[in-house]
Amino acid sequence: MIEDDFYATVKLKTGEEIFAKVAASEEEDRTMLIVSNPVIVAEIKNRNGVVGYKVEPWLKTTTEDMFILKLDDVLTLSESSDIEMIVMYQDFVRQSFSQTGSNNSKINHRMGYISSVNDAKEILEKIFNKS
Repeated sequence: MIEDDFYATVKLKTGEEIFAKVAASEEEDRTMLIVSNPVIVAEIKNRNGVVGYKVEPWLKTTTEDMFILKLDDVLTLSESSDIEMIVMYQDFVRQSFSQTGSNNSKINHRMGYISSVNDAKEILEKIFNKS
């Protein structure tokens, strides 16, 4: 049975702190957490003391968006009603999805030098031979 999902900060026994949409699930006498799009939020301060936040994916080398955590691996869980945090999380998830879901950006010269593999090989060989 899966309970309604909610936004929460989850502190794992490893010391990691993640923010995600969470749902609790009970299966075979054990409780598991299903976390959707977990992120790490870091506080960033500049020289003037202005505080900002950096949001990045919890796991950077996967395209999965849902993970199952055993409750035994969780130190504490705190449901969040912080609207600013929830909006920041939703914006990040929406932006991530739009980048992986359908990347419609066209390559142009403002992104850098554009060439074919053969052209780049010739240019690099000329530079190498001159040195």
